[in-house]
Amino acid sequence: MASRRGQMLDGVLLLDKPEGLSSNHALQRAKRAVDARKAGHTGTLDPFATGLLLCCFGRATKISAAMLEADKMYVATLAFGVETDSGDLTGNIVSQAADDFEGVTASQLEAVLPSFRGEIEQIPPMYSALKRDGKPLYEYARQGIVLERPPRSLTIYALDILSCSAHEAQIFVHCSKGTYIRTLAQDIGRSLGCGAHLKALRRTRVGPFDLDDAVGLEALQAMEAPQTALIPLHKLPATLQPAVITQKDQI
Repeated sequence: MASRRGQMLDGVLLLDKPEGLSSNHALQRAKRAVDARKAGHTGTLDPFATGLLLCCFGRATKISAAMLEADKMYVATLAFGVETDSGDLTGNIVSQAADDFEGVTASQLEAVLPSFRGEIEQIPPMYSALKRDGKPLYEYARQGIVLERPPRSLTIYALDILSCSAHEAQIFVHCSKGTYIRTLAQDIGRSLGCGAHLKALRRTRVGPFDLDDAVGLEALQAMEAPQTALIPLHKLPATLQPAVITQKDQI
């Protein structure tokens, strides 16, 4: 019988996080749905973003560190002509293109993308959870304080145009850990000379896990036996099993 604190469940849930929820709120709702005692997620998505959120329960939380190091894939929507202080649609406008701005063509966008492929350096945004003197950078940003941030090395393995209209483009990004997609959008806008911000973001893959195998939060909550949506320890990819699985789990 489950206790008031939840069941001792072990496994990984591939959750399709809905728009409007923080990653932690989505995790807590999933935790209640499956009635688990211990849970954690691997890699935060902003509230406006959707897509793959790995929710780990019980002993599966031991893969969290490995998943934070994993490559990730996204489909990002860029809006041209406006730059915001946060780099995304939730921020305040800090610059706009000239009144005669007619938009961006696919060929213009493709012309600037090569400089963002491969090993690059990226300056983390002020609106981030990175800490300085024990305080996250976003606390300084909310006070109007801008601090110097050293650039960080990362790798963009793939960066492709999926669609492009005059004022908006959808791109596919395959990147290493630590990549800020809203900063990428901002930097692309600056290279184009018109400014840009991240309008929408959907994470499609984390390491070996794919969004196609994920379950939506409402669907999970509607299941008669939501625990069946968890990937058990012995069915995790072999590279992740040694740290979390014992011989007893395989019996």
